[in-house]
Amino acid sequence: MHIAVIGTGYVGLVTGACFAEFGVDVTCVDVDVDKVEKLNRGVIHIYEPGLDKIVEKNSAAGRLHFTTSITEAVERAQVVFLAVGTPPQEDGSPDMSYYRQAALDVAGAMNGYKVLVTKSTVPVGTGQWLREFVTANLKTPTEFGVASNPEFLREGAAIQDFMRPDRVVVGSNEERAIEVMKELYRPLYLIETPVVITSLEAAELIKYAANAFLATKITFINEIANLCDAIGCDVHDVAKGMGMDNRIGRKFLHPGPGYGGSCFPKDTRAFTKVGDKFGVETSVVDAVIKANDDQRMAMIPKIEKLVGDLNGKKIGVLGLSFKPETDDMRESPAIDIIKEMVKRGASVNAYDPVAMDEAKHSLPDIGYAKDEYEAIEGADALVIVTEWNQFRALDMEKVKSLLNSPKIADLRNIYNPADMREMGFEYVGVGR
Repeated sequence: MHIAVIGTGYVGLVTGACFAEFGVDVTCVDVDVDKVEKLNRGVIHIYEPGLDKIVEKNSAAGRLHFTTSITEAVERAQVVFLAVGTPPQEDGSPDMSYYRQAALDVAGAMNGYKVLVTKSTVPVGTGQWLREFVTANLKTPTEFGVASNPEFLREGAAIQDFMRPDRVVVGSNEERAIEVMKELYRPLYLIETPVVITSLEAAELIKYAANAFLATKITFINEIANLCDAIGCDVHDVAKGMGMDNRIGRKFLHPGPGYGGSCFPKDTRAFTKVGDKFGVETSVVDAVIKANDDQRMAMIPKIEKLVGDLNGKKIGVLGLSFKPETDDMRESPAIDIIKEMVKRGASVNAYDPVAMDEAKHSLPDIGYAKDEYEAIEGADALVIVTEWNQFRALDMEKVKSLLNSPKIADLRNIYNPADMREMGFEYVGVGR
């Protein structure tokens, strides 16, 4: 089987590379000539552990191709994935202009039966719109199928998530399209991956519902952490006791400065727009969005508890990306927290293992260090914002000697408060 993937962003590139790893012949398409030329030279434009090796391996094997010609890719393909960006607009609704253009280009290249599959996160009803739009723009009448196949990839663990997923969701109202998709995902049947077959509309909603629920779970434990701070108990004990209940589960019960990234902020806001469209109130998710915004600013008093008035203070920050193992700065809590500290008169020197080049677009007016220790040298406090593994076992005697005063605001709870205080640090965490 040959497939085409329209868009070589995070989702498109991971999808294309991983299908090629399964032995499928894949052509990835992008309008960005420079990006395609770099991919053909083996230069990856995103940071994702293991992705470069899979791209290199399958390109060399002749299973993975990159082109700017959508016609070349679509004419050969039996399945065409639309994996272009749907970034949020000012009102929170997704910008569908890239998707619309991709659909128009695909319609112009159709030369026989194909299944058009939405991989991008799109509003409910997009699949039905796609069928009508492509039909109206075909050069010659051609049968085709439409399906929704939402992605559930975690940045930093995308390869594992694709190769060994919790489930695969395929939504379509056409049996022929479903059978083609089952055949494409047949390699996963061998490891007994659950495949959820449902309607187009349900598949589109599943993606939003899953992300909105996970965002809610994160926000809930953050509120519990804030309550623990006020009461004087440890949120980790509360989370452990909650998580042992199988109805709740342990995952995503890790308090911090709020969620960020390319999915949760965008998809929670888009979820509320789906509610507006269908006249359904989404009060829970509305509250989650507000609480998450508030959580970022709730980190500032923690830092001020250590250093007092931030004006004139020097702060060393470790971690800038919204989570470890990615250089993605989209909606990163670090941006709002650092901007607020700078607004209050602090100077910031920061270090992140991979995200500093990206961070400079959002945070041009701070210092960037060559390593974690340079970031904190001469600082009035160390603030840990992203829990990269290399920050989990810092040389604390060295840290103490480099800081002006031994003060740590650990916004990811990667250290034990009792241990830190025994070593002579003033320490604050989240809910501890």
